[in-house]
Parts: sequence; C-alpha cells; structure tokens
Amino acid sequence: MGTFNPISALTHATLEQICQFPDTRQLARLVMTEAQTIAGRLGITFRVPLEKRIEGAERVGAHKTSMLQDVEAGRQLEIEALLGSVVELGELVQVPVPHAFTLLACVRLLNVVLAKEGLPIKATAAS
Repeated sequence: MGTFNPISALTHATLEQICQFPDTRQLARLVMTEAQTIAGRLGITFRVPLEKRIEGAERVGAHKTSMLQDVEAGRQLEIEALLGSVVELGELVQVPVPHAFTLLACVRLLNVVLAKEGLPIKATAAS
C-alpha cells in the first residue's frame, strides 16, 4: 500500500523524516488503518502491526520513495496502483477512507501540475 509514497512526494521528505515528524507519522498511521479496515472486510489480516510497519520504515533511514524520485525527475507518478486502488476498494466494501482520499486528491493534483508545467522538481544539494 502506498502510504509513504504520496506523503513523500508532497513533502519531499524521506521515510525517516516522515516517521519522525509527529503529524506525518499520524497521517501514515491513519491511512494504514483505513487500508487495514478494508483488508479486514475482505477477510485479509495483517501479520505485522501497523506501528511495527512504521518503525520498520523509519529504520530504513533517509530513503527517498519511488514517488519522490519520480517528482524530482519530472516523471508521471504511480498514483492509481499505490493509492487509487485503496480508495476504490474502500468504496467497493463501503469503508470510509477520508485520509487516503485526501492524500489521493493532493497527489493527483501534483501529478497534473507537474505534467502541465513540464518542470521537474529537482532535489537540491542540501536535500
């Protein structure tokens, strides 16, 4: 599930930064909880608790997600497979996903802006 990818694309933050900043850590937890609720409706259980998943992402360190790398390179973003599918499944099983939908809306707009402007957002030496 693409929780960290859209957050990093929008904020230009690494996995470690997302997990260490309380607001984005909470956002990741909320989106992951929505996805877990959808999975539960489909009879799927997660073997690894959500907090352990977040801790694992934090341990990866200063890694840039693939979506952030795409933003920096000016490439189209892999939105639908990573996040659009979660929102669609939520609709199908009637699980509200307000946090996932909000992230999806923002990253879809980012994709449109990047495509329209034709300007990649490059990382700077200080990033």
